Amino acid sequence: MERRTIFGGWALPAAFVLPQLLLTVFFFLWPAGEAIYGSLTRQDAFGLKTQFIGFENFVDLFEDPLYVESLWRTVYFCAAVSLLSMSVALLLAVFADREIAGRGFYRTMLIWPYAIAPAVAAVLWILLLHPQIGMVAHGLKAIGVVWDYKINGGQAMLVVILASAWKQVSYNFIFFLAGLQSIPRSVIEAARMDGARGWRRFRTIIFPLLAPTTFFLLVVNLVYSAFDTFGTIQALTQGGPGKSTETLVVKVYRDGVVNLDLGGSSAQSVVLMVGIVVLTVVQFRFLGKRDKT
Repeated sequence: MERRTIFGGWALPAAFVLPQLLLTVFFFLWPAGEAIYGSLTRQDAFGLKTQFIGFENFVDLFEDPLYVESLWRTVYFCAAVSLLSMSVALLLAVFADREIAGRGFYRTMLIWPYAIAPAVAAVLWILLLHPQIGMVAHGLKAIGVVWDYKINGGQAMLVVILASAWKQVSYNFIFFLAGLQSIPRSVIEAARMDGARGWRRFRTIIFPLLAPTTFFLLVVNLVYSAFDTFGTIQALTQGGPGKSTETLVVKVYRDGVVNLDLGGSSAQSVVLMVGIVVLTVVQFRFLGKRDKT
């Protein structure tokens, strides 16, 4: 029998829902509305006069080759971070799901990096890869590798990808491990008895059963790499050298806070918001279809 909670009036349910509604209004709907309004206006150099210009900011945005270049750079960055962090997390989850001594300790240690703030994670990677003080950088130079991500754009992009992916591995690991543990052991044993072993069993049995978890994590990782990596990039490279690591979220900060182009920055934030909404809708439609099947 299904048990339901029945309230005698509307006051108590409203009191339960009100805090979440206030958080949504003040921290999402209000800022989103301000960003949309700002994207349709232009301010003077002193911020004293605001002029409504319609969609002119968006037109200028997509006609700007620097923005288009930053857009493709962000797509590459998000794909690289998502692929690397999810692949490593899945590999670690497969090994942690086995019956090995001390697996509880291993699982705990693998989860800890998720609690580290992005800026702190960037400092850790600076201590490893900084061309002057980094331990790994000294090792690379000792074997003849010319390493200086401060002036080499390709190396700078590699550094921010590694740092951002490392920060997200723990989150992906938790979900992949939960997904692996939710697979009935009888299915695994039946596949083993049928002769499916090792990579073949993982490819044909385990990984297809992880498809909902994988798709969910793909969307989460894309959102993470598009937004939550700002602190890591800012602490490591500030979007440089030049613009080689300037993703869209870094460009929003530069144009809005540094260059004081509030209209253009608001338009960029609206474009990012629309992209995230589209990803979320696709995720819910995909998961909804799988639940119906």
